[in-house]
Amino acid sequence: MLIPVTVLDIIDIFLVAFILFQLYRIIKGTAAMSIFIAVFLIYLLWLIVKALNMELASSLMGQVIGVGVIALIVVFQQEVRRFLLMIGNRYIRNTRFSFRRFLTNDVYDNAGPAIVEEIVRAAESLSAKKIGALMVIGRQTRLGSYTDEGQMLNAEISSKLLETIFFKNTPLHDGAVLIEDRRIMAARCPLPVTDQFKLPTNLGMRHRAAIGMSEHTDAIVVVVSEETGRISVAESGVIRESLKLSELRNILLVEKVW
Repeated sequence: MLIPVTVLDIIDIFLVAFILFQLYRIIKGTAAMSIFIAVFLIYLLWLIVKALNMELASSLMGQVIGVGVIALIVVFQQEVRRFLLMIGNRYIRNTRFSFRRFLTNDVYDNAGPAIVEEIVRAAESLSAKKIGALMVIGRQTRLGSYTDEGQMLNAEISSKLLETIFFKNTPLHDGAVLIEDRRIMAARCPLPVTDQFKLPTNLGMRHRAAIGMSEHTDAIVVVVSEETGRISVAESGVIRESLKLSELRNILLVEKVW
């Protein structure tokens, strides 16, 4: 006898598959992946024990799993946070309406390409001189909470200013520059570092901080390597390396909401 399958059952299956896939994307390459596999194997063993009617073992493992749900929330708190941030940031990024842009649409449209050229010009110069740089370009997620330990600037965006900030002998070169509302909001800002451990060995702390910031916010993070001068961009926890200037310009023009 065939089991009847309804439209709701199909939607249910796809919904669970989507959630599991997104969870996998978040925890792959982190220590949480090993923990998740171990938990899954324990749960699978519990199901087998129950199916074999092994009452003592089933009861014992049932108690462990019942308490383990609370423990998992504690263990996976960073992953749960990243999952919720990813959903929220994706919703905000895909929202077409922006009250800020509604009020100043013409100004933003006209200023956008000029701002992009200043950032690209700075990246080109820093790359040629092999000066490390970390530029966080905010979109919908506000960056104010990351300025506490930095230096507030509230300055116009210019390639010369960005080059000066990241020059090795200046007091502001260590840390990230935060760009928001078409202005350099702050410099020397520490960023959260990603907990992904399966990253290429050539990625240093600057790149890991860029990935971490892109996991916590919907910002686009531009990185210039101090060792190689290569330009990279981190977004949504993924980093694109060794970009050409034309590729960087295209990313900032197409994906950035000015």
